[in-house]
Amino acid sequence: MAAHSSIEAITARIVERSKPHREAYLDRLRRAASRGPHRSTLSCGNLAHGFAVCSPAEKEALAGDVVPNLGIITAYNDMLSAHQPYETFPPIIREAAREAGGIAQVAGGVPAMCDGVTQGQPGMELSLFSRDAIAMAAGIGLSHNMFDAAVFLGICDKIVPGLVIAALSFGHLPSVFIPAGPMTTGLPNDEKSRIRQLYAEGKVGRAELLEAESKSYHGPGTCTFYGTANSNQMLMEIMGFHMPGASFVNPGTPLREALTREAAKRALAITALGNEFTPAGEMIDERSIVNGVVGLHATGGSTNHTLHLVAMARAAGILLTWQDISELSDIVPLLARVYPNGLADVNHFHAAGGMGFLIKQLLKTGMVHDDVRTVFGHGLEAYTVEAKLDANGQVTREAIPDQSGDPKVLAPIETPFQSNGGLKMLKGNLGKAVIKISAVKPERHIIEAPAIVFHDQQALQDAFKRGELNRDFVAVVRFQGPKANGMPELHRLTPPLGVLQDRGFKVALVTDGRMSGASGKVPAAIHITPEASDGGPIARIKDGDIIRLDAVAGTLEVLVDAAEFGARVAVVVDLSENEFGMGRELFAPFRRHVGTADMGASVFA
Repeated sequence: MAAHSSIEAITARIVERSKPHREAYLDRLRRAASRGPHRSTLSCGNLAHGFAVCSPAEKEALAGDVVPNLGIITAYNDMLSAHQPYETFPPIIREAAREAGGIAQVAGGVPAMCDGVTQGQPGMELSLFSRDAIAMAAGIGLSHNMFDAAVFLGICDKIVPGLVIAALSFGHLPSVFIPAGPMTTGLPNDEKSRIRQLYAEGKVGRAELLEAESKSYHGPGTCTFYGTANSNQMLMEIMGFHMPGASFVNPGTPLREALTREAAKRALAITALGNEFTPAGEMIDERSIVNGVVGLHATGGSTNHTLHLVAMARAAGILLTWQDISELSDIVPLLARVYPNGLADVNHFHAAGGMGFLIKQLLKTGMVHDDVRTVFGHGLEAYTVEAKLDANGQVTREAIPDQSGDPKVLAPIETPFQSNGGLKMLKGNLGKAVIKISAVKPERHIIEAPAIVFHDQQALQDAFKRGELNRDFVAVVRFQGPKANGMPELHRLTPPLGVLQDRGFKVALVTDGRMSGASGKVPAAIHITPEASDGGPIARIKDGDIIRLDAVAGTLEVLVDAAEFGARVAVVVDLSENEFGMGRELFAPFRRHVGTADMGASVFA
């Protein structure tokens, strides 16, 4: 089916806006690809270093340009539950490559930090910047010019966007992303949230909180709520970087291993040495990016992707804007209820039909482009399937049923949970911001209340504990942008604000910091740009100023006389505490050179 007229119109606008950048990018890509397999350009000394530890047979094969060599970029570490399974993937990929007549080498590792561990801690101030550091590290691994294709092993928050930026920077190479899958279901997410709120109120202690958290995050695999990590997996499948049906299969299962083997073999099949050459930078185009945004809205995905999708698109010469994202949200229906905008987790989503059912529903009404290239071939229709194992342990695919396995989790497009994706851009005299309202009750979509200004998360926490916040207010938490301190996530604010909301107060958050897919039930205008450290209007707000957040009209205003507000001097605060400790001093160049949030908050031009 052809794409919906509004989808076509927005895509065409992105194509036109991007044309000079995209054409220059494709020209560079095609010149790189035209040089053929790159080992032929290496000197004998270069090549000898590149295959020094290989077997004699592998050295003989790599000496020519006939046998494809697969580069593995891995984000493995065994502290992150989502990445621990990757420990065993390189041997599996090497064996699969040999079976397919190729060779595989680990080209390099990239850092992988866990936002769950650093949440509310100094290390969180490195988190957003780790995305661009990951892209650089992956680029170093691929810079050896030894590879005909690459596979990327990464799952979590900044890791996949960083790896995508690297894959598109090396866009002349085919790239396949290999997921590891979510952990099995633990303590229900609503119960975890309840215990967190009780702890914030002082009604349970640290021991009870730790027990609940440990039952929630209990084994190998991605955390099961629908935050940035699982939004990443959805994106990789709907954009065509995953094999069909691969995203949400649990680690340590026979199907998971079979999908990994299949992905490695497919990466070798789509090199320039074969007949299905699929360079990543040609494969991903404006239609693929729009499909990713549509998938984000249809599932109520992470607001972090208002940063990441912009940065990822730019790596391919595509200029995506918040306006594009907001307009797409207005027309894309919400089809999934996964925590925090529902009680289910991603395992329930997958069991209800998962990505196959989602894509099938979106194709029905032309909400996504079918005429795209993917690592599997041509057309998104091929992803309307469920992956299974046949009697020989090989991956087979069956057409996804027409009916949802659980309509309370995954709805048909004829009866969506809501008519839009719930993510909007806000504009007004405070600049631009984004808000996610898919988990916010309709009566809280408009909040008008006095401002209470804070310069860090802890100040709000302290005020809550002192009982000073039992009233209607808008919490303005500023100097949390990328230039100020790396734009940390502010999820420690969700429990106290949730408590106050449950007590009947009208509360909202306005910040130049960020949240993610777990931002939940409290209305939050985030990613405000210009940020306070750039002298943005948020730096001129005073306690008591009336702020109106209107997620219906898409506005964010401070209701102060324009002349008076314009005459105020922006507040400047001492940020020296953000400059040292836990590696923050190493990222000073990032803070100096980072771009604005609406441009992806990236250090890359």
